[in-house]
Amino acid sequence: MRTPQASTDFDLQRINDDVIAQFRSNAGTIVEGMFKDAPILLLSTIGVRSGKIRVTPLAHTRDGARFVIVASNGGGPRHPDWYHNVVANPVVTIEVGPERFKARASVADSAERERLFEAHAQLMPQFREYQRMTDRRIPVVVLERVE
Repeated sequence: MRTPQASTDFDLQRINDDVIAQFRSNAGTIVEGMFKDAPILLLSTIGVRSGKIRVTPLAHTRDGARFVIVASNGGGPRHPDWYHNVVANPVVTIEVGPERFKARASVADSAERERLFEAHAQLMPQFREYQRMTDRRIPVVVLERVE
């Protein structure tokens, strides 16, 4: 018997797989579903426990040449798996539009986190709600291209 969490995880994986397929088929554009026309990037990390490559679609904003992602986990009580992966292995691969490149991930410090989170939430207000839904301080991660 499946627990509600297992069912939710399965549904989330199916949604992520669909978003990844749309992204890669349409040069980085999501053409249907709840993420239609959202600013999505694909983050490829190395799993902390598995050592396998994990691909996660994430909403992003920009800060100059840097990409900003937020470890909201939909307002859940724990940080998402991808966050633990980038902390352990900060060199990642990202796909944005038709581009694919290596980047270095870093967690924004307190002052920068506030500024970047606010800019992110200005464009996507649901992130403010995610912060209200949890007691944890949602981390902001900055991705900088590695030459």
